[in-house]
Amino acid sequence: MNEWPKGVAKPGIRALNSAGLYSIDDLSKIEEKELMALHGMGKRTLDVLKEAMEEQGIQFKNS
Repeated sequence: MNEWPKGVAKPGIRALNSAGLYSIDDLSKIEEKELMALHGMGKRTLDVLKEAMEEQGIQFKNS
């Protein structure tokens, strides 16, 4: 089950899934700096994810 917004590149999806993250909701379980530390996570992907999170009212852990 992969629920990522359009614009998230395959390397980013692989990084997210390997970290046990499978949807936008899962991003509330981690800090933004943890997300950026994932191998395959780039600025463009982070921007897409942050926009999708904002639209759904979701924040990173400790935000």
